[in-house]
Formats: sequence, C-alpha cells, structure tokens
Amino acid sequence: MIVRNPGSARPRRRRVVGRATTALRAVAAHRRGWHLAHPCRWTRRGIALALALVLVCACGAAGLARVRVETTLDSFLPAGDSSLAQLDRVEQNFGGDPIVVLLESSQPQQLLDPGHVLPELRLEGTLAKLPNVASVYGPATALNQIAGQAQDVLAELTGRRDAARALAVAQAKQAGDTDAQANAAGQHALEQFDARYGPLMIQAMPTGLPTLSNARFVSSVIYDGAGGVRPQWHFIVPSVTSVAILVRPRQGMDAGSIRGLVDAVHQTVSQSAIDAQHVTVSGVPVIASSIGDEVAREVPLIGGLAVLAVGVCFLLVPWCRWRRRLLPVCTTLIAIALTLAVFGWIGRPLSLGVVAFLSVLLGVGSYYPTYFAQRARTRTVLSVAGGSAASFATLLTSPLPFVRDLGMTLSLGVVMSALVGMLLVRRFARTTDEARDDAPEAARPRATRWVVVVGVVAVAMAGIGWRELPTMPLQANVESFASGLPALKDAQHVESVMGSSGEADIVLSGPDVTSPAAFDWMRRAQDVVVSAYGDRMRPALSLPTLLMFLGDHPSSEQLASGLRLIPPYLSTAVVSGDDHTGVMVFGVRMDDLEALHVLRDDVLRSLPPAPQGYQVSLTGLPMVAVRGEELVSAGRVPGNLLGILVAGAVLAVGLRRRTYALRAVAAALIATGLGLCALWATHIPLSAITAALGPLTAAVSCEFTVLLAESKSSGNISLRRSVLLATATSAVGYLVLVGSGLAAIQQFGVLLAGAVVLALGSAVLVVRLTAPRRSARIERTHSEEKVLTGVSQ
Repeated sequence: MIVRNPGSARPRRRRVVGRATTALRAVAAHRRGWHLAHPCRWTRRGIALALALVLVCACGAAGLARVRVETTLDSFLPAGDSSLAQLDRVEQNFGGDPIVVLLESSQPQQLLDPGHVLPELRLEGTLAKLPNVASVYGPATALNQIAGQAQDVLAELTGRRDAARALAVAQAKQAGDTDAQANAAGQHALEQFDARYGPLMIQAMPTGLPTLSNARFVSSVIYDGAGGVRPQWHFIVPSVTSVAILVRPRQGMDAGSIRGLVDAVHQTVSQSAIDAQHVTVSGVPVIASSIGDEVAREVPLIGGLAVLAVGVCFLLVPWCRWRRRLLPVCTTLIAIALTLAVFGWIGRPLSLGVVAFLSVLLGVGSYYPTYFAQRARTRTVLSVAGGSAASFATLLTSPLPFVRDLGMTLSLGVVMSALVGMLLVRRFARTTDEARDDAPEAARPRATRWVVVVGVVAVAMAGIGWRELPTMPLQANVESFASGLPALKDAQHVESVMGSSGEADIVLSGPDVTSPAAFDWMRRAQDVVVSAYGDRMRPALSLPTLLMFLGDHPSSEQLASGLRLIPPYLSTAVVSGDDHTGVMVFGVRMDDLEALHVLRDDVLRSLPPAPQGYQVSLTGLPMVAVRGEELVSAGRVPGNLLGILVAGAVLAVGLRRRTYALRAVAAALIATGLGLCALWATHIPLSAITAALGPLTAAVSCEFTVLLAESKSSGNISLRRSVLLATATSAVGYLVLVGSGLAAIQQFGVLLAGAVVLALGSAVLVVRLTAPRRSARIERTHSEEKVLTGVSQ
C-alpha cells in the first residue's frame, strides 16, 4: 500500500488555481481589448520602453520650457523677397516705422506756445534716450535745432563782420595809411558787410531772436501767414491743434525688444508733464506688439477651452467604454506637447499661427487615436495621417512666415498624433489588420436619384468657387489681423488726424545725393507725385522740402551752404551719413492694399528717369505689405491645388486601393470649392490663411473619404461612427476660436468649422456616387453571413 503525504497536494492545488486565475485574467483582458502577457514580470523590452518614455518626457519638458511665442512685424511680411531687403537697408540708415505720439489740444497753436514747447522738448529728449531708439523727431526738438543753427549763423556772421573790419584796417596800415585812414577803411568794410547781409538777416528774422521762449519766432517757423501749418512740417505738426512725436526704433528688433520699447514710450509719456487734451500712442510697431500680447494671452485660454470642448464631446458621445473616451484627447495633448517641444529645442519662436494651431491640431490630431480605437487598419490610418501632414506641409510655400509656422506645426503635429496614437491607443483595441488587408470591397446599392442631383449641384457650386478664387478680394495687411483690438482704434484715430497710417519712401541711391543733378531729380519727382497723387501720397519730409528756400536750380555751392543752415538733426532724416542714399518720405493709408498696389505701379511709371549712375526704388512698410499680398494672391490657386494633389499622391502610395486616393481628391476638390463658393456668395474677403483653404480642407476631406470607403468595404460600422465623432469634435474645437479677440482668428475658426461639415458631406457624396452596384447574389450572401454571425455570437 502506497501512503501519500496529504500535504503534498496543497502546492499542486495552488499551482492549478494560480494558473486558472491567470488564464481567466488573460481571457477577461482579451475580451476588454488588453494584451496581457506576464503582467508582473519586468522584461528587458519593458524596461527599455519605460526608460524611453521617461527620456521622451524629460526632453519634452525641457523643450516646452524653451518655447517662445513672438509676433513680430516681419512675420506678416514676405520673407526672402527683395522688397524686404530694400526696406531693411532703408531702416538701417533712417530707422524703422515710427511709434507715433500724437498730442492734441482744444486751442489752435496752443501746443507750441512757450508754456508747452519746453515740456515737449524734455519729453522728446527722454524718448531719444530710451533703449533701441534710432531717432526721435518732434516739433520742439526741430525748433530748438533751428534756433540753435540760426544763433550759430548769427555768431558766424558777427565774427565774419568783425573779421572784415580787422582785415580792412590791416590792409590799410600795410599800404602806409594813417590810423585815421585805417579806421575809416574798417568802417567802410562794416558798411559794405551790413549792406550785403543786413537785409537778409532782417528778412530771415522779422520776429526777433531765435529762441523757444520767443512765441513769434516759433509761430513764424511752423505756421504760415494764413493760420495754417507750413508744408514741410506736416509730418510732425499735422494741424494747428495737434503735434506728433515720431519715435523710430532700431532696425532688426525682436518681439521682446519692440514690446519693451512700446511699454517704455507709454510709461514715459504718462509720466511727462505734457498738458494736452488727448494723447494717443500708436503706429505699426504698437499694433504688432498688441497682436503679440493678445496671442500670448489667448494661447492658454483658447487651448484650455478647446481641450474642454473636445473632451466633453468625447465623453458625451457613446462611442466606447467610459474609461477610454478621453484617450484621443490625452494622446493628442501629448502630441501637441512634443510638437511644441521640438520648436523649443530648435529655438524657433511661434507666431500668430500658434493660436490656430492648438485648436486645429486638437481637432485633427484626435482623429487617429479614435480610428485606432475603432480597430481601423494601421496602414490606412498612417496613410491618411501622412496625406494630411503632406497637405499641411504645402503651407510652407507661403511667402508669409506666420503661415509657414502654421503649416510646419500642423504637419509635425499630425505625425506626432498618429505615432502616439499607434503606440498607446492601439494597445487597447483588438488587432485585425492582417485579417482585413486583403478583404474584397463589398458592393453597395446604386446611388439614388436625389444623391445624383445633390452631387451635380455640389459639383456646379464647387466649380463656381474655383472659378471665382483668382478674383476674390484679399486682405493680408497687418491692420486686418488687429481688427477687434483697441490698438486698431487708436491707429485709425491717428490716421484721421495725420492723414496717413504708414510711410512710403522714394529712395535715390548713387554717388552723391546732395549733388545738383540728384537734387533736381528729387525736386521733379516730388512735384510729379504731389501733383498727380497728392491725395493718396502726402509729402512728409524730403531734401527738396527742407531746402525749398534755395529755389529750383541751386548750384553746388548753394546746396552746400543750404545744408549748413539745416540742422543735422533734420538733414540726417533724409540723407544718409555717406551721402549715398536720399529718401523722400510720403504718408499713405494702409487700410486698402489693393489701392496701394495700383498707386505703386502708377508712381513708378510716372517718376522721371534717374540721373546716370543712380538707382530709384519705392519702398516702405506699406509697399512691402503690398508685395506680400501680391505674392499671396498669385499663389492662391496653385497653393490650394497643391495641398489637395499632394495629399492624394501620398494616399495613392500608402493605400493598397488606389481608387480611395481618387475619391479623396474628388471630395477635397468639391469641399474646397464649396467653401470658396460660400465665401464668394457672402462677400467675405480672403485672408492670408483662408487663401490657402485647400490644404486645410483637403486634410479633413481625404481622411473622411478614405475612412468611409474603408468602413463600407470592410463592414466596420464603427469607423463610420468615428468619422461622425471626428466631425463633431473638430467642429466644436474650431468654433472655440470664436472666443479670440482677433477678428482674423474668429473668422478662421468659423470657416474651419464650416469646412469640416463640407468635408463630411463631400466625402459621403463621393463615396455614395462611386460605390459599385450590388448584385442580388452578393446581397443574399451578406444576409447569410449576418445570420451566421448572429448564431455564432
């Protein structure tokens, strides 16, 4: 008889129970979509993945700490264009577009009386000492310089008068004359000098000594006899009740320096003892700084609202289990953080596009985790992500840097979202890729008559949109992006007082711009511009204006003498230090770039031929903005088509069924055309971003078309549900941009939300119209498969 140890059965039972428990857990995990293998055992691969995750998180956090949000004036101007290079050369010699401090009073000529002109002189001096200031031009400093120059001339004339008497006395004594005769010769020399220069001095100074405390001197210099302002002073004295102080910043400043200078100007003006009824600080640098401040303020606000809105959509829509519904939002936030970290590591600041980037990427980037969660094929998801990234990347062809930033961030963010979704979310879904890669496309019912009618109408309307695209109005100036900000209202007020909001410069470059030939050309050119375009180009400052007292054809000696009479404070504003560049400044309005485009071409045709050896150019910030709008307008049709075709090409390479790519391109063309038709019908002008509506719409249209076609061919109804969910979440995320304080961003959000709806409708329409006819046998086969499936379940 064999005796068994009763205690030996306990370990065996424990092992059996443990194995059974592990098996049950594995089955339960498999039913929940988890892949659980050795949950309590750390493998080398697991340790490597954990270390890699920690490393990625550390690098991402370090990159995020280096991210900078800057909106400089250069981000709205065409990068790499010759017009911008010309503007840089002019700003290097004469300073950038000015910050305008406009002072207004209720009484005429009050701001330049002895009680106001001295505080203004101190204010101008304080502004000139601020960091990053190239020059300051104001009426008080101009008057003080003129008074000082006049006193120097008086002192020089007095010295020359005494020298003439002494020379006459010495010459008489050398000739052997007596002392009385020598004194008589000296007195005769004084009489001749007084007869020659006395009337000129009396004519030049009928109001007494040239000092700021002499009100008659100030009035005679600035104002004419009729009570108006002399033409040469309009740029700093716009009217009898206002004066302007122009603070020109140093060339090549970054956003932080510009913002610091604008704040310093505001603080200096507020702390000054200026007694003015109304004080306004404006100018293009102020507008650009206001846009940058608004962007920095809105980035966390708009981003947080977008996350909240999209998260609520994912939670409320019953598309999966509760605990997984926020996975797409979480993975997209990781992708956004990694994208921003990349920009932080490469040291590239983010501009205006970062506000739109957060909502757009949150809407588009959440698609891919949703697709993976609904058991979409990995190859399909990566292909549509590659098509969207390639479509967004075509925005890099835009001439405007902030549009390029938007394209780069979106392209990189889409790739990050797809990869993060594949690595994280796909682990929570059953993998059926291999079983479905070669599944035959199931035939669908023939499209009904109303679908055909809707398709014909949609194609016709899309054709209208594409046809009208080249002629649609376009707004790409800086002021259009500042719409809705208080700074724009101040700019409009300054424009109404000064008659201009920007400076256009006619630049003459050559051996010596102070020569008679160059001076004569500038005088004739200014006369042509004033006589033909004076209502659109107000003369502000030029060398002929400062030396108008010399007449029409001064000689070299007269020009040299005249320049000696002009204070360097004023002459250096129109002539460079080496005398190789002369500039004639005109005030223009920047609210209508199309009118400025026509004005630029007309002025260049009307200018007289430059002297031999000299070159002429028309530059200035408004003209560079015109060039930027011209480049954006010229690329609107190729840019829209390029984004759609590139997305289609990527899909054709990535997908096994080439017909999906053709359907996607057709849907993108229809959706983009319908969006353009809506803009044309509602008379909404294009902006620099909406002019490239094609890449933004193509990314969504192509994805929806491919996923809907995949849903029908594979029988995966959940993919169709994920497309509807993506439409809802992205539209809500885009509508969050309506909360922006920038009108351009608000319009962009509304247009994107409408584009998503159009993309869904176009995708559904194309898939329905291009579906093959289903035969009766196929219908019967599918019915049998459904019955068998139900029995097996």
